[in-house]
Amino acid sequence: MARIESEIGTPKGGFMKWIDDRFPFTETMKAHATEYYASKNFNIWYIFGVLATVVLVIQLVTGIFLTMNYKPSSAEAFASVEYIMRDVEWGWLIRYMHSTGASFFFIIVYLHMFRAMLYGSYKKPRELIWIIGMLIFFVLMAEAFAGYLLPWGQMSYWGAQVIISLFGAIPFVGETLVEYIRGDYSISDITLNRFFALHVVALPLALIALVFVHIVALHHVGSNNPDGIEIKYHKGPDGIPFDGVAFHPYHTSKDLVYIIAFLMVFSFVMFFAPEMGGYFLEHANFEPANTMATPEHIAPVWYFTPFYAILRAVPNKLWGAILMAGAVLLPLFLPWLDRCRVKSIRYRGWIYKSALGIFAISFLVLGWLGVQPAEGKYVLMARIFSVLYFGFFLLMPYYTAIDKTKPVPDRVVYHG
Repeated sequence: MARIESEIGTPKGGFMKWIDDRFPFTETMKAHATEYYASKNFNIWYIFGVLATVVLVIQLVTGIFLTMNYKPSSAEAFASVEYIMRDVEWGWLIRYMHSTGASFFFIIVYLHMFRAMLYGSYKKPRELIWIIGMLIFFVLMAEAFAGYLLPWGQMSYWGAQVIISLFGAIPFVGETLVEYIRGDYSISDITLNRFFALHVVALPLALIALVFVHIVALHHVGSNNPDGIEIKYHKGPDGIPFDGVAFHPYHTSKDLVYIIAFLMVFSFVMFFAPEMGGYFLEHANFEPANTMATPEHIAPVWYFTPFYAILRAVPNKLWGAILMAGAVLLPLFLPWLDRCRVKSIRYRGWIYKSALGIFAISFLVLGWLGVQPAEGKYVLMARIFSVLYFGFFLLMPYYTAIDKTKPVPDRVVYHG
């Protein structure tokens, strides 16, 4: 009788056993949480992966609600955004959550990438994790660019006009490619519909898939740590790393504190400074797109401005586009450019530390220069800091090979 009951779906182990017989829930939780051992010496730099996931969820949820009232039409897009802000119940909150979330997404991703540069998280055996992470970054840039056009404001329209026209600099196929991206001879209703489809369906699906693969790849080889030591090489008789703790509940409980702190900062910006002085939401974008009136100064939203400054630093349009693309693509090759024997900056020499500091400063200054007029001293500064930016990557095989390093300990160093 018992065997018959088990066969018809009433197993002895209760509800969870019923689930596990049909879906590997407990097995998955063990592999990726309760029996996934991460280094015990994680510091604050290791919270940005979790925070990026939090912001991704915010963007997906708020995006769904925004599409319920948004009209992807050149005649109605701007008015529908105004309708969301003024007439839809809590619409202003949803829109500000989405716009603020976009900027915070890039802040977190940039810090997450910088963490990898600090501790060598792109080096063997994590090259594939870094490559997948860079693909996430590329898709995120495409997602942000597609979404930037949707409000159909002045800066949305003209910013898209400038960026899309760059593809026209490609020899032989440039003009055809520009026309294909726009779907018309100029940015129009067709372009808006194409970008809406990409922003709402295609790119989010690609982003979610890449994030999933990124996490699976990370948990396969294990997380890096501030010392750059592989904890899996030092295990006890039970097979548990001496310097590791279960990701859940130890790291999840700590991450929860940081998530709450982040949401407090996020809420403060969202409620009190959603425009952030025109950096998060440009003032020109509160005017409907006008194809007959060009804004005095066209600049993309702040997270694209470092690359935009590099573009404007070169007089030739084709070479400017090539260098801008190169600035985005070069980090992809970090695992092979870095010839240092150690991973963590804790045990690297002064050359790499100085180079990384100069790179960080150059990136920030280029971001500021991208919102300044392309004239006089600003162009000269953009050229100088562009050289510093590219020098960090192109000279890396040389200065990392000669940089003196400190001895790396056998076990991680825990600073309680």
